[in-house]
Amino acid sequence: MELISLAADNALLQRWDLRREHLYRLGARLEQAREDTLSDVRRWSPEAADLDPLFLPWPEERLQEHRHDPADSLLTQIRQIAQGLADEVENVVVLGIGGSYMGARALMEACCDPYYNLLPRDRRGGPRLFFEGNNVDNDSTRALLEYLHQQGEPWGIVVISKSGTTLETAVAFRVFLEALQHACGHHAATVAKRVVAVTGRSGALRRLADQLQCPVLDVPEGIGGRFSVLTPVGLLPAALLGLDLVPLLEGAAAVNHHFRQMPVGENLVLDYAGLCHLWEVRWGLTVRVLASWCKQLEALGFWYDQLLSESLGKEGQGATPVTAVNTRDLHSRGQQHQQGRRDKLITNLVLRRWRREPVLVPQLEDDPDGLNWLAGRELEQLMQAAVRGTNQAYRHDDRPTLDLLLPQVDEAVLGQLFQMMMLATVVEGKLIDVNPYGQPGVKLYKENMQRILRSET
Repeated sequence: MELISLAADNALLQRWDLRREHLYRLGARLEQAREDTLSDVRRWSPEAADLDPLFLPWPEERLQEHRHDPADSLLTQIRQIAQGLADEVENVVVLGIGGSYMGARALMEACCDPYYNLLPRDRRGGPRLFFEGNNVDNDSTRALLEYLHQQGEPWGIVVISKSGTTLETAVAFRVFLEALQHACGHHAATVAKRVVAVTGRSGALRRLADQLQCPVLDVPEGIGGRFSVLTPVGLLPAALLGLDLVPLLEGAAAVNHHFRQMPVGENLVLDYAGLCHLWEVRWGLTVRVLASWCKQLEALGFWYDQLLSESLGKEGQGATPVTAVNTRDLHSRGQQHQQGRRDKLITNLVLRRWRREPVLVPQLEDDPDGLNWLAGRELEQLMQAAVRGTNQAYRHDDRPTLDLLLPQVDEAVLGQLFQMMMLATVVEGKLIDVNPYGQPGVKLYKENMQRILRSET
């Protein structure tokens, strides 16, 4: 399997006095951070509330299980549940917030047709997917309810919440469940076929799912929400979209093997975490711009925003993530990134191969816009020139960049990206002595929100 590769601008490394030697000097700490990350897996227990490290071995365990007994594997169970729902409906509302929906949305935007929901069923391969329950936005919720009613097509719900008590998702489930029950003529057996819950083994959502007698998939113990994209949390929506779950996990497993085996200087995870750390602690680059040079990876950037923010944003530490899509955002925030405050490290996500047939610039008679000099060029060539030209401009203004070079965008590469970024974030947490698991600040807003609502009743 061709892996993602990392490239750094050597001229900028030298100009910032951040040569490979500094990475090697950090090597002992990076090696220890790797060992600590692996050790977390070995010492995890259900009582270890401050640890969620089991995302690391999960891909290999599920692949091994599937190869040993495909008929009884979790992957087959997920596919069967997805197929059962897909056979019943034309539209699925995925309810979840944070890690319970952002990975699934990233998979949809990266691996599906950009206009997936607009395509006829025979070209989509699965039901349309809509994401709600990630906000308490009145108009967005009402608009989707009206759309589902006006379409008159059968629809269903996938509700994802480990506890079932996160207010945004729990309230949305009540709202959409009531509408679904009405659409099904309050026929309990039909409703049960059109709802799937992904939740913990106990809790409010599990009780409600048992009451509905709908299919349920477990959110695994020892895997936190923002690390759960390769569990049923992300795999069930992926299966509904017709994506292949095996290469998704194989990509993650390949990164795991690379992470465990390769030394500093040749290790994608350790090198990326180490360079980001060095630029932050030596030069104060506390803003991380993830610049995707294709539209389909924007949602992956939003997923990474949550991963980095909730994992490292503690105890007055942690870089601030920013997602950009180029060349679009070169015409908005690009000026600030290039010549604004010197606090940014830019990581480019660059495709080596595009999926679709090349689009060519046409020739126009009389050349009214003066662009015939580009006639016959592929859009891919324009994008390559934009990447190179932008990096040259950043170099001119002494702005550091890293390039993550992606073989293409498909399930295997997405699996690699997810696992690489999760591992790098945990490693960086070890470097700055912050527990990358848990999100105590988020719990406080939830408690305050419920207290205010209760006081007003």
